[in-house]
Amino acid sequence: MLVLGIETSCDETGVALYRLAEPCVGAAPGHPNPDRPNSDRSGLLAQALYSQVQMHAEYGGVVPELASRDHIRRLLPLIRQVLGEAGCSLEQIEGIAFTEGPGLAGALLVGASVASALAYALGVPAIGVHHLEGHLLSPLLAEAAPAFPFVALLVSGGHTQLMQVDGVGRYRLLGETVDDAAGEAFDKTAQILGLGYPGGPAVSRLAEAGRPGRIKLPRPMLTSADLNFSFSGLKTAVLLAARRQDLTDVQVRADLARAFQDAIVEVLAAKALAALDATGLQRLVVAGGVGANRQLRERLRAAAQASGCEVHYPEPALCTDNGAMIALAGALRLRHGAAHARSFSVRPRWELDEVAPA
Repeated sequence: MLVLGIETSCDETGVALYRLAEPCVGAAPGHPNPDRPNSDRSGLLAQALYSQVQMHAEYGGVVPELASRDHIRRLLPLIRQVLGEAGCSLEQIEGIAFTEGPGLAGALLVGASVASALAYALGVPAIGVHHLEGHLLSPLLAEAAPAFPFVALLVSGGHTQLMQVDGVGRYRLLGETVDDAAGEAFDKTAQILGLGYPGGPAVSRLAEAGRPGRIKLPRPMLTSADLNFSFSGLKTAVLLAARRQDLTDVQVRADLARAFQDAIVEVLAAKALAALDATGLQRLVVAGGVGANRQLRERLRAAAQASGCEVHYPEPALCTDNGAMIALAGALRLRHGAAHARSFSVRPRWELDEVAPA
């Protein structure tokens, strides 16, 4: 089963080709070409990603209309690029997966319309995928893929959640943020420090030069009796600390970035380990853009070694939004006979617990 994945939920255009060994339910078999080395290989065959970060940086955040227009410009050339790199033709595609939601309505419509049109022309199924399901399943793309069940710490730009994952489509919410997500707190802290957009990578780079413990910040909800998060107050604490400091001093700015990152990492790690204890599971998966943070990975790796647990991550390139995770999620759902999209639609607001089991 060869599946084309299309991701256009926000400001990155992602395309990928993924092949499962089993045939797709309801689709005609592909036609491997012996002259093309990847034509019968399973797994992730090729992927391409175009980021709009430079375009949106001028405005300090994503401009939805500009994002939609850029997806229109980039999507078809990226599809051609991925097909060429994989050594495959359009006629070999057996299913097309696209991000149905959540996300920006206009951006989602670009991917959904292209996917549905291609699927209709090729006579293959199209399937809408939940963006966060793609993130949750993305560690399955790694060579040392985790087995079900596991606890997932999902830390993408607008989401911070802990989920129990028992299988494809079998998710139970354990805890989530009650206000700002971790990624949003990174972006707002970057603005306070004058680092521009996007904030997460810039804050992390600056924090590398920071001295631990020089500035004290709170650890919101660290000792709460639940698995929820809150980062709005931490952002406010950074703002108040910034007003008391001389931010023209590069070292002071680095110290504040380090203090902020230390607080975020401590809370995320503590809650993730508490979720393992609460569920009795011994396997943790970290997914989403913040999952690429080096300090968070080191903290969780050390904690896992001390407690005898496993920690799994997607490759750093797959932590951000990408087509590979959508292709994988779509392939897994098509393998289980998921209903095909009869007409393209999008869900800008779509809760993960509304996703049907595979």
